[in-house]
Amino acid sequence: MSYAVESTRLVTFRLGEHLFAADINAVQRVLRHEPPRALPDMPEWMEGVVDYQGTMVPVIDMRRRFGMTATTPGSQARLMVCTAPGGLAALLVDAVLDVKPVQASEVMDPPELFRGLASEYLKGLTRRQGQLVVVLDVEVLMTSQAPLRFQQDVSGA
Repeated sequence: MSYAVESTRLVTFRLGEHLFAADINAVQRVLRHEPPRALPDMPEWMEGVVDYQGTMVPVIDMRRRFGMTATTPGSQARLMVCTAPGGLAALLVDAVLDVKPVQASEVMDPPELFRGLASEYLKGLTRRQGQLVVVLDVEVLMTSQAPLRFQQDVSGA
């Protein structure tokens, strides 16, 4: 898979100590976290819905979506309202760090096996201040019902 554009802007966000990014074209708006309204019979990683400009938008807890430990959203938690073929969804993240231009040459293709996170959800890997950033394919991520796992490195155990 190749990140085909010459340059783009990436929205970098944090889940725990891990950094992820989404193409700015997939992100409609970043909102302060507000508690969603729960609905019955939703996947465990879906928190409920929030009202966004008169539309009920599902909230996806990205920590739970990746099989990470869920936490109570802190003061920096944000809802990234993203577009996908099926409509809008709000991704609950720990913090949105920045929006930066990135050249295609700065985004590496993901390895075929990326520590348990299926490469079909990845556009590539890049770096931000020396730290690895996983560039997600938000549209594929939002339309998939398959379980995802992001396994962090475990040292000494």
